[in-house]
Amino acid sequence: MTMTRELGRSGIEVSAIGMGCWAIGGPLWGDDGQPFGWGEVDDDESVRTIHAALDAGVTLFDTASNYGAGHSERVLGRALAGRRDRVVIATKFGNRADEATRRWFATDPSPAYAVQSLEESLRRLGTDHVDLFQLHINELSVPVALDLIDTLEDLVAQGKIRAYGWSTDAPDSAEAFAKAGTHCTAIQHDQSVLRDNAPMLAVCDAYDLAALNRGPLAMGLLTGAQRTLGRDDVRGSTPEWLVWFTDGRPTPEWAARVEQVRAALTADGRTLAQGALGWLLARSRRTVPIPGARTVAQAQENFATLALGLLPADAFAEVERHLADLRPTPVM
Repeated sequence: MTMTRELGRSGIEVSAIGMGCWAIGGPLWGDDGQPFGWGEVDDDESVRTIHAALDAGVTLFDTASNYGAGHSERVLGRALAGRRDRVVIATKFGNRADEATRRWFATDPSPAYAVQSLEESLRRLGTDHVDLFQLHINELSVPVALDLIDTLEDLVAQGKIRAYGWSTDAPDSAEAFAKAGTHCTAIQHDQSVLRDNAPMLAVCDAYDLAALNRGPLAMGLLTGAQRTLGRDDVRGSTPEWLVWFTDGRPTPEWAARVEQVRAALTADGRTLAQGALGWLLARSRRTVPIPGARTVAQAQENFATLALGLLPADAFAEVERHLADLRPTPVM
């Protein structure tokens, strides 16, 4: 039986691990030439990958309007045709990108653009509603974010979205959004065995929110992959916020951290990735990791964790012992 969790106070049931769909969007570029995608993709393989995730019990798929300038949503819509009633679709808004040129060019937190972005997402996804609609501007000021609440509540009332949330790493922002928004039900934030966010998980506990964990495999570092990544891959031309890789190779300091905990994460026969996902499931009942996958093999490995379940308590404790200096707030 597939392990499930509730999507916060919405009561929507989802698989305890979802599939992140950033990578299947293919290339996206900033005006300065900075890549914001994961390189070229094979759409047919992406569809097979989504189907493999479904076969493994995944019911939650997380995408965004600007992943591949909308291409991720189109591929997801194609893969889920005839299967819409089996899944929960989460997408995001707030970034403007041009589909024709695959260029990201601006953020736009206006209520008018939220409505426009949703209509465009619905068309690409081939559906009449989105289950979770997420603000996709991490460091947006709280007053500007709160200006969206009335519009988001109206979209709920119209039946075009079932719930909404914010992709942010700031606990104070998440708390303000949750307080103001009746149908705010999830916060998407960076969370992995290497980067814990205890204050955010406390906010999720306090307001009955789901914690969608982006970067649960540290963007591939926790898979043990060692190949050099191309310049069309965001990890190959690393922006300042991406600490796990340097010029397309694992950053030595973080690669060494992975080696410290490899034995504990794999002690019960899991792969490194499965151990990292099992750690997240054990970390909190709120967590819903959303690892990406671009191949059937990746999907089969990652989502087999649904059957393996939580990392055993002794292995969890061993991981924490090795990473104690990364944990300024004790893990509860």
